[in-house]
Amino acid sequence: MRFHEMTAPQLREVPRDQVVLVAPIAACEQHSLHLPTYTDTLLVTAVAEGAEKIAPNQMVLLPSLWFGASHHHLRFGGTLSASVDTHIDMLCDLVTPLFDDGFQRLLILNGHGGNIDTMQTALRRIQPRYTNRLLTAASYWDIAQAELAAIAEGPRKVMGHACEFETSMILALRPDLVRKELIRNDLETTDPALRGLYTAADMRQRTDHGAVGYCELATAEKGKRMIAAASARVVEVVQGLLRQRLPG
Repeated sequence: MRFHEMTAPQLREVPRDQVVLVAPIAACEQHSLHLPTYTDTLLVTAVAEGAEKIAPNQMVLLPSLWFGASHHHLRFGGTLSASVDTHIDMLCDLVTPLFDDGFQRLLILNGHGGNIDTMQTALRRIQPRYTNRLLTAASYWDIAQAELAAIAEGPRKVMGHACEFETSMILALRPDLVRKELIRNDLETTDPALRGLYTAADMRQRTDHGAVGYCELATAEKGKRMIAAASARVVEVVQGLLRQRLPG
């Protein structure tokens, strides 16, 4: 079920205890020289809609929230961004009316790395008010990490930025938006001694031209497999959440 394609009376009839709200969130920001600024939103929407097609009666899919926390991309230009505090408030305001309307289970499905902290903080902020609800969040590449890694051919097996993963998926979805002649790897080097360390740095400090990963290895065929694998994992998560007892 897609929230934005239903009427208010139809939504009132949805059994609140038999569905998971799925809220895709993403961004509109620079994606190196070759991908469109809307990449994150295109991808998380494709993954979420793929899941909804598989299990339409088990999830209520919200429209994708494209405005993300992307200040770390601003120095490259081509970026629209909410501040961290604003984005936290936005996410709280997005889901609070739905819980007040009786929905019981939520999955915020993220498609942008800069939203990870904000979505977790938002859920921590509202959880004390909804102790009898199930509040969850995940980036699609984390819940499908093993599946995506098995498809990737490059040495980087986790999501980067405008990388083998994202470039492959956009080639599968919207090849007309890819500047193929400008695809160039942009490899981030990290001292092994600093593994596990968080460093506050923007993308200009990390990369040469706004990418992280092996985008030269991207293919549409891999992109189709990646989207399908991520959608299947979202369905597994939704079904798992429906089996979970609500907290007391």
